[in-house]
Amino acid sequence: MNERCSWCGTDPLYVAYHDTEWGVPERDGRALWEKLVLDGFQAGLSWITILRKRDAFWQEFDGFDPNMIAEWGPDRVERALANPGIIRHRGKIEATVSNAKIWQEIEAEQGFADYLWSFVGGQPIQNGLRADQPYPVDSPESIAMSKALKKRGFRFCGPVIVYAFMQATGMVNDHLVTCPQHGRVRALSPAG
Repeated sequence: MNERCSWCGTDPLYVAYHDTEWGVPERDGRALWEKLVLDGFQAGLSWITILRKRDAFWQEFDGFDPNMIAEWGPDRVERALANPGIIRHRGKIEATVSNAKIWQEIEAEQGFADYLWSFVGGQPIQNGLRADQPYPVDSPESIAMSKALKKRGFRFCGPVIVYAFMQATGMVNDHLVTCPQHGRVRALSPAG
């Protein structure tokens, strides 16, 4: 039985996200940073809210270029706070600026993508979830990644946020085994 993961419902935007993005292994450091930022903004909100505002975020946050955002000063933060198209949360916007500076450090040291993927041994974790099982909300790997990021000064990166990020970026394949995307995503893993 091929049954799509139920969490995406029937909203066309959510279904498209599920079918084309969620769980696909992402290896680009800038794209990983963008997704981690958006997962931080999602804290306390639904993911569909973020999806609906993603284009506005992209425009306001300089195409999610961490090198540009690392240069933001107070005036630029205030401009973002005035944009009704994004989530206007001062703490999350200021965290994005400081997290961009930490991204630069990690990128220079070893590459942000390599750093994050090291928490899963460089390969996606292939979970075999079934419809009668609850989705995990964290894992030993998300706890370790969260602690390491926080130690470096990252904010809005608790283990639950990090686990959602890991699901979204394919570090964990949490598509239900009955979902057509489970096998497709699994095949994208070097281990297959």
